[in-house]
Amino acid sequence: MPIDVQIERIIRVDAPGIGAKIKQARERDPRSVEELAKAADMTRANWYRIEREENDVLPEVTLRKIEEVLGVNFGISFDN
Repeated sequence: MPIDVQIERIIRVDAPGIGAKIKQARERDPRSVEELAKAADMTRANWYRIEREENDVLPEVTLRKIEEVLGVNFGISFDN
């Protein structure tokens, strides 16, 4: 019996200053970092790592969770 084959495409886009933008949006939000991180399904430490841009890659799903929690759109698009 044949198996279902999946095709994966990985696209990366540059997002200069995304950490600072996330921090600015967070600072406008009345909730604590702990509350925001929990709502985005991550640890407070990971949230801070993202703000400081310590990771080389920020998965899109994580960015979208942050946007949703903060109620913002950082304008990151994968369209050509």
